[in-house]
Amino acid sequence: MPKAEPPDESAYPRLEGRVTLPKLREAAAHCRACDLWKLGTQTVFGEGSAHAKVMLVGEQPGDYEDRAGKPFVGPAGRMLDEALEEAGIDRDEVWVTNAVKHFKWEPRGKRRIHAKPNAREIAACLHWLRGEVAMLKPQVIVCLGATAAQAVFGRTVRINEERGKLIPSELAPHILVTIHPSAILRAPDERAREEQRGHFVADLKKVGELLVTA
Repeated sequence: MPKAEPPDESAYPRLEGRVTLPKLREAAAHCRACDLWKLGTQTVFGEGSAHAKVMLVGEQPGDYEDRAGKPFVGPAGRMLDEALEEAGIDRDEVWVTNAVKHFKWEPRGKRRIHAKPNAREIAACLHWLRGEVAMLKPQVIVCLGATAAQAVFGRTVRINEERGKLIPSELAPHILVTIHPSAILRAPDERAREEQRGHFVADLKKVGELLVTA
């Protein structure tokens, strides 16, 4: 777990009866376990196949996702779509979500600029991420960036040290750590961008190979 005081359980809406993904989505929309609900337009829950063998976990929704209520629909989402296609993975067959379900931002003029979630916010949202994992029981969890890896492993993860490795976990048979697609977009020039993109696709191909041999 990230090093933070655990949230008050009363902050989470109660689920009655059999738990399902739609019930989790509805409950998460009313979560008050941290203060990010005051910042975000809405909760952005995971989306994809209910039978997904692969779960992709990002950091948090961005401005586009916050407005649309869907994960990975902005520029980083398009980059992810292209990389998944090149790696031979159908996005419609995976589950895409974020470690933190609300957009954390700070104003810069008229723009809303991404702000990194802190340990308490990550810990608060772990309740929902674990719920998604419990429902899906994925074969592979792909951590897109350091915040996602921190949420999944419960510790700080150095991307350059763990990247591309298939790591066993109590959450899934395999966890793979790679960069967030937004890191590709932030590359300083076209050459660096293509290099980062190539490495990212190579990481995702490892996931595709696992699915083929499963």
